[in-house]
Amino acid sequence: METKNIRNVDISLMQHLPMIDFIGNDFAIFDDVKDMPLTHYPTRLNAACFMVCLKGWCKMNINLQEYVLSESMMGIVLPDQIIQHDDCSEDFSGLFIAISKGFVDGVLPTMQQLFPLFFMIKERPCVRLTSEDLQSFREYHSFLWSKVKLKDNPFRTEITQGLLMALLYEIFNIYQGSKVQERIPKSRKEDLFERFLRNISESYKEERSVSYYADKMYLTAKHLSTVVKEVSGKTAGEWIDNLVVLEAKALLKSSELSIQEIADELHFANQSFFGKYFKHHTGLSPKEYRKQ
Repeated sequence: METKNIRNVDISLMQHLPMIDFIGNDFAIFDDVKDMPLTHYPTRLNAACFMVCLKGWCKMNINLQEYVLSESMMGIVLPDQIIQHDDCSEDFSGLFIAISKGFVDGVLPTMQQLFPLFFMIKERPCVRLTSEDLQSFREYHSFLWSKVKLKDNPFRTEITQGLLMALLYEIFNIYQGSKVQERIPKSRKEDLFERFLRNISESYKEERSVSYYADKMYLTAKHLSTVVKEVSGKTAGEWIDNLVVLEAKALLKSSELSIQEIADELHFANQSFFGKYFKHHTGLSPKEYRKQ
């Protein structure tokens, strides 16, 4: 099936449903599979979705491969993956969290620690949980839901992002503890992508050129960009820009550095270049973002 025939859905399609709580179009939390905007036809989900089965079973296709989510199993769909709902048992129940691509970027400031999780999930999107892991996910889900409901809290987004960061580390630990023989070896392209991420996580403050990283990896910039886009859905330039903007946001919000000092820290030629770069990627000037 060609991509143009695949329906794209995002969190905004669920906003009319009464039993779901949201943070804009970035985050949704619920406990009824009927609230998922999925059909029996392939759908491209513009969000990450975490699902835990509490009872019964649910059959679905992820990237056209069939999986059965049964009791005490967790399933994870990554942004831009193709998902197709097949069938569920009548007694199926579960817990669900959906996060937009932008929100995911906001909870990954330590990319160099968490990026191996990306490959683990692609290799095995469904894993069985121990009773302790299941209880832990229940607690995170409950706590997240209670915080998302606090619509008058000006730090609701930041609190939610912090809890999601903790949950991602818990999930990383679950995947690391699973049996090695069940894992599928990384392809050459995935290995190249992981090396690229490792390189940019070390040098993004000083170097923002795709050609710099391509030269370092003895590749052409075109080949590197093609592979990165194929594996991750983002271009090499977008990965670099995401890390730079994320660092800039962190410095603007959590430090007393002046905007000029932040521009220097990120190796921009001057404050003006930094301001134009930041506004191009966020829609706000550094000063406007700091005041939020």
